[in-house]
Amino acid sequence: MPLRTVLLSLGSNLEPRRERIHEAMTAIAAEILSDCRPSSLYETDPVGYTDQPAFINAALVGTTDLEPEEVHRRCKALEVRLGRTKRERWREREIDVDVILITDVVIGTDALEIPHPRMQERRFVLQPCAEVAPFMIHPILGRSVEDLLARCPDTSAVKVVDSPPVLSPHAHP
Repeated sequence: MPLRTVLLSLGSNLEPRRERIHEAMTAIAAEILSDCRPSSLYETDPVGYTDQPAFINAALVGTTDLEPEEVHRRCKALEVRLGRTKRERWREREIDVDVILITDVVIGTDALEIPHPRMQERRFVLQPCAEVAPFMIHPILGRSVEDLLARCPDTSAVKVVDSPPVLSPHAHP
């Protein structure tokens, strides 16, 4: 499997939000991706169901030789390990880790969609992603993350609340 760049979006709106994001990033750097670069942490308004706490969102970019399905499986297993509880769609989350882009990968199955099908509509995804991977190209739309952010119809508030966490550099197996 060739080495591919992976762009992930992370979110949490149940305390301790920042600690959960840091813990997820640390685990991803240790177990899923190499050469990770985290974004700043952003506070964002909830989308969909709005009667819930604000989110902390972030992005993480790194590389892997894992198959896209395995990256997704490991991210979902990490969510469970960090205490994610199953709830109705759009509701509160202890932690959410979504695969946004993987280099030139396009997958459209019931279990997995890459690129993330709504990424271009969500400022809370695009702003952190543009910080760490502005020139990464959406393989279907043919636009960079930076360009998608500039064209994003979502006008919800997305503000930096913390600098990027420091992750230990290493190469995992």
